[in-house]
Amino acid sequence: MTPRFAVILPAAGQSARFGRDKLQEQLNGRTVLQRSLDAFTHRKDVAQIVLATSTAAQSEAPGGIDARIAQCTGGNCRAQTVLNALSAVDVSIEWIAVHDAARPLISQQLIDRTLEAAIEHGAAVPAMPVHLTIKQATGPLPARVQRTIPRHELWSMQTPQIARRAALLDAFERCPIPLEQVTDDMQVLELAGQEVWLVHGEEQNLKITTPLDLKLARLLSS
Repeated sequence: MTPRFAVILPAAGQSARFGRDKLQEQLNGRTVLQRSLDAFTHRKDVAQIVLATSTAAQSEAPGGIDARIAQCTGGNCRAQTVLNALSAVDVSIEWIAVHDAARPLISQQLIDRTLEAAIEHGAAVPAMPVHLTIKQATGPLPARVQRTIPRHELWSMQTPQIARRAALLDAFERCPIPLEQVTDDMQVLELAGQEVWLVHGEEQNLKITTPLDLKLARLLSS
């Protein structure tokens, strides 16, 4: 029997690359945010959902539709937003799943797979292989190529990213770099010397960043 867990949905971003609030965009009858919430409100093993939003967006967030949903104010960067939400999680809940609010097509199978790996190894993240050739160079462009990075060792991160609440809090407290430089939720665990394992992600678990992403999401969910 898998344990109950809490879900953190960071939703305090500015949607700068999208041009407007992407979480309120319609995706086949539901908003992007509502679909991301639906993936977890339908689960009996979810004990709490913390929706971290900007102050201005809190009145628009669907916080009253499920008693398990709480809201908190996000921070000035992704990592600070997650840390704020961690403080709002009930202390009795051992496991935390952090999921991008802009990934509305997450499947139940992927949640299960990541949770099972986290319980076995301590922390787990869904990932996809990188198919493009990656060059390292000091920008801005034009710039001279320094090297080609072997792509068979590279993986693109997805969410949900799942770990123990206590381990995350401890890692945040000991984080050796400014939180603004943390680009991934489980990176703080890596910096603390803790293991993070990867599981197979899913192509449809895309993150909506641009209007083109939304068009693709509408096609996949129709």
